[in-house]
Amino acid sequence: MYVESIQLSNYRNYDSADIIFSPGVNIFFGDNAQGKTNLLEAVYLSGTSRSHRGSRDNELIRFDKNEAHIRLFFNKKQLSHRLDFHLKKKKARGIAIDGVPIKKTGELLGMLHIVFFSPEDLSMIKNGPSMRRRFLDMEMSQLDRAYLQYVTRYSKLLVERNNLLKQIAVHPQLKETLDGWDEQLVELGRNIIKKREAFVIRLDEMMREIHGNLTGGKENMQVFYEKNTGAEELRDALWSKRDRDIKMGATSVGPHRDDIAFQSNGIDIRKFGSQGQQRTAALALKLSEIRLIEKVSGEKPVLLLDDVLSELDSHRQNYLLEHISDIQTMISCTGLEEFVNARLSMDKIFRVDQGKIKEYQ
Repeated sequence: MYVESIQLSNYRNYDSADIIFSPGVNIFFGDNAQGKTNLLEAVYLSGTSRSHRGSRDNELIRFDKNEAHIRLFFNKKQLSHRLDFHLKKKKARGIAIDGVPIKKTGELLGMLHIVFFSPEDLSMIKNGPSMRRRFLDMEMSQLDRAYLQYVTRYSKLLVERNNLLKQIAVHPQLKETLDGWDEQLVELGRNIIKKREAFVIRLDEMMREIHGNLTGGKENMQVFYEKNTGAEELRDALWSKRDRDIKMGATSVGPHRDDIAFQSNGIDIRKFGSQGQQRTAALALKLSEIRLIEKVSGEKPVLLLDDVLSELDSHRQNYLLEHISDIQTMISCTGLEEFVNARLSMDKIFRVDQGKIKEYQ
């Protein structure tokens, strides 16, 4: 699987751009704030329907325009496919796959597998659980459409239940209506928990091996699914916390409170790990993500490295580069020296300057 080309119109700081990629390593270099990350973001959005920065559609459109367009061609199992995004400031976006409009973004996920690795991801281990849950949801949604449906419906129901809790505080007679919402929430929550449990078991297997190689066998990594409550206990937990939830106006139990725990030699590195340990674990996590996608889908994903190599020491940098040589990679950076020193095969090089991209010889 690889991206063949992308065309941008009025996207971020791009007036227009038309790029043909190599199936190998593509380097985009230039000064900061020139549009390198914006380009990688457009590729990521095409495969996932989301900005990795959490930006809204109106923030993706060039400031003096009302609409933006992305057209991306990718090759999957020797067949070429086209993805079209029509972003609008005041209307809903339009998405088409091979010229056919889709109604739900869930139809897009799984078409093009993408792994995005940025300096922010290096902080995933030490940051709050919301970032790790977002990783779980995004990765699992690319590989399992049933999970995507569960987590999408659960999120909507959670908002509705929280709104109802706030109303009950003012109108106590509405309390009896909670039962119906809770039954739906329990059914979806149980499915989410069970699928997460199975996924984290596989993730743990991958990370043990990769992390062991990264540390020369000196550290033993274990990954655990840290549940807020078990699948079978969810109904009782919701009931027992009901009065507290009404008082707080928010649902205090369920998979939206879950986390992933990382232990190295029995130590929780989220809290007690050094920066080096946390970064090594984050790198192992991303490499495990690549391997899991390949194992589940049978296709190698596209890897986007957004100025992340400069954040890694030479050992981690070399390990990463050695293990991505067989997948399409797009790398943003400010200079080319680190790649020359690493003897990386640079199949195509592009210079990015003020929203203009030019192939560099």
